[in-house]
Amino acid sequence: MNSAVRVLMAAGFAALVATPHQAHAWGANGHRLIAELAEAKLPAATRAKVQELLKLEPGATLVSIATWADETRSPSTAAWHYVNFARGGDCTYEQPRDCPEGKCVVVALERNLAVLASAQPAEERLTALKWVVHLVGDVHQPLHAGFADDKGGNLFQLRAFNRGTNLHSLWDGGVILNWPGGEEQLRAAVTTAAAPQAVGKPSEWASEACRVAAAPDFYPEERMVPDSYFERWRPVIAERLNAAAARLAVLLAKTL
Repeated sequence: MNSAVRVLMAAGFAALVATPHQAHAWGANGHRLIAELAEAKLPAATRAKVQELLKLEPGATLVSIATWADETRSPSTAAWHYVNFARGGDCTYEQPRDCPEGKCVVVALERNLAVLASAQPAEERLTALKWVVHLVGDVHQPLHAGFADDKGGNLFQLRAFNRGTNLHSLWDGGVILNWPGGEEQLRAAVTTAAAPQAVGKPSEWASEACRVAAAPDFYPEERMVPDSYFERWRPVIAERLNAAAARLAVLLAKTL
C-alpha cells in the first residue's frame, strides 16, 4: 500500500472512530428509489391517504420525504437507523440484547408505525410517515443490521472506485453511485430482482439483512476491492432494494 493510500485510509478511520454510524443507508438515491417503487405498488385508497398527509407540506412527495430522516438526524435519533448484532450468532433478534432501551431501527420503525396507524394529529402522523418510509429502507441494508464489533462495517477500511472508504459506506452508496449504466440500469436491476418470499415484520427483516452481512464472502478479503466483489453482490443489493420497496408498499397499505 503506498503512502498516499495509507494516509487517506487512516484519516477515514479516525473520522469514523469519532463519529460512528454516520453513513446513510442506501444514500439519497437508494432511499428515493425505494419510495418511488413502493408508491407505484400502492392501492389507490392507500395512495390517497398518503397524499392527504403530504398536503400538509406543499410540494412534498413520498420520494422527497424518503431522505428526511437523514437530513434531520440528531444525537437523540441516530441509533434509530440501525441495529447491532453480535458476530458469530445466528442473527436472531432479541430486543433486550440487541435493542437496549428501544434505541434501534426495529423499535423505531414499530413505534412510528403505531403513530401512523393512530388517531394522533395529522402533523404527527406525517412525521411518522417520514420515519417509516426511511427506516424500511435502513433495515434492509445489511450493514444497518451488522455487527457491533466494527460498528456495522464503519471500521472496516478498504479502497474501492479509486478512493479510500469503508465497507459501510461502500454498501450505503458507493456501489449504487457506481452502478454500471447509471441510475436507469440500477432501476432496471431492482425492478427485475426476485421478489421477497414473505412480507414479515421489522425484526425479521433485520435478521434477514444480518444474515447477508454474515455471509462468508461479504467482507472482502482484499482491501483493494476487486471487480469480482461487485459482480457477486450487485444482484443482492438489487434484491434488498426491491424487497424494501415491496414491503414498504404492503406496510403502508396495512397501516393507513
